[in-house]
Amino acid sequence: MIGEGPLWEDSQQTLMFVDIAGQKIHRWNPSTNQSEAVETEDSVGFVVPRRSGGYVAGVGRSIVAVDWSTQMMTSLVEVDEDKPNNRLNDGKVDPRGRLLAGTMAREERPAEIQRQQGSLFSVTSDLSVTKHLTQLDISNGMDWSLDQKTFFYIDSLSLTVVAFDYDTDSGRLGNRRVVYHLAEGEGLPDGMTLDADGCLWVAIYNGGRVIKIDPETGVCLQSISLPVTKTTSCCFGGPDFCDLYVTSASLGLDQSESCKQPLAGGVFRISGLGVRGCASLSFSG
Repeated sequence: MIGEGPLWEDSQQTLMFVDIAGQKIHRWNPSTNQSEAVETEDSVGFVVPRRSGGYVAGVGRSIVAVDWSTQMMTSLVEVDEDKPNNRLNDGKVDPRGRLLAGTMAREERPAEIQRQQGSLFSVTSDLSVTKHLTQLDISNGMDWSLDQKTFFYIDSLSLTVVAFDYDTDSGRLGNRRVVYHLAEGEGLPDGMTLDADGCLWVAIYNGGRVIKIDPETGVCLQSISLPVTKTTSCCFGGPDFCDLYVTSASLGLDQSESCKQPLAGGVFRISGLGVRGCASLSFSG
């Protein structure tokens, strides 16, 4: 329904992703085409591997530990306790192992929410929680620069990708500036990832594409269209991290749109990005 949060787990050579509204965490092995899923019993915004084993996920307003073998979940900490209508959305782990996760109001309809209800938090291994940003609409894509000194972030309804100076020791953010701004009507910036050259790849929700941005110049270097409009997030994976996996959503499409987009809600693999002009797209299921 809402595919999101793709993450390549290199040790297992598997792709993790979530279905937010379908309330499931998925794990897929491209080599064997084997797929497994764990049900979460509430909306799930993200999943990340845990150093001690298993995973950590954002379920409802709780950061939970996930034991894949038993399919058991244990709540570790809750956020936005004063906002029961909120839920966790995107989350990622910084270079020091600190989890950053954002919240938003639960949707009335896809991408239609009560505004300025979200926040961005960090959670450390001792489960201390720090709130970094408030009055967010849809806390979404995030990643760090290659030198780990810059944090890139998206609040989708602002139509911008922003950057902050990032202190890896403390996790503090500072010096906010805009890296890229989408024009009205181009879609919403959603999840994103960083490539080996330090460029950002951003999925454009309601825009049917992923774009490559140079964060130093703010220039869009490449745009790749997909056969679905609600592209949600992306990550690099595969044995050499040369494939770009892109998640998408089907929730919110009317009957006519669903007929025109039979692959909506699927996960796609874009390969050949190392060769200019030679990218190829395949449907991964």
